[in-house]
Amino acid sequence: MKEIDIRPATKADFEAMWSIFHTLVANGDSYPFDADTTRETCHDYWFGQGVQSFVAAMGDERLLGMYKLIPNQVGHGAHVANASFMVDPAAQGVGVGRMLGVHCLHEARRAGYLAMQFNFVVSTNLAAVTLWKKLGFTVVGTLPMAYRHAQLGYVDAYVMHQLLSDPMQWPE
Repeated sequence: MKEIDIRPATKADFEAMWSIFHTLVANGDSYPFDADTTRETCHDYWFGQGVQSFVAAMGDERLLGMYKLIPNQVGHGAHVANASFMVDPAAQGVGVGRMLGVHCLHEARRAGYLAMQFNFVVSTNLAAVTLWKKLGFTVVGTLPMAYRHAQLGYVDAYVMHQLLSDPMQWPE
């Protein structure tokens, strides 16, 4: 098996990123974007101002997934990171999401973030909820019927959070 490399995303990755994005949002089961979200909106989401995006690639042959890392809020909330992940459906279930999650937590700590928060994890996305719990996140809030699932109708979304270091060691 070829090695999977996680590296910063480049503009040359965008076509493959767009393909993954478009496929996943069309499903209507885990991301808030509409199926007709434009390429430009997708590009801004992954390459906009202040966005750090990374991709998991198998050599130069295939992009398997991606994540973006941003501050969850501005100013006094910027010490908390936020991230968004997408894995190519053909690469799901083999650990790519876990690799991206571990990499993201490392990058967040390296960038000086003190915590990470996911604002909108669809409750029926059991693979994501299970992965984030295994990687140390807890559900800190439930948004009742906040997501309109394409097959299930209105379902809950979770806010998930993790401290990235001991608050007793945080700068003042």
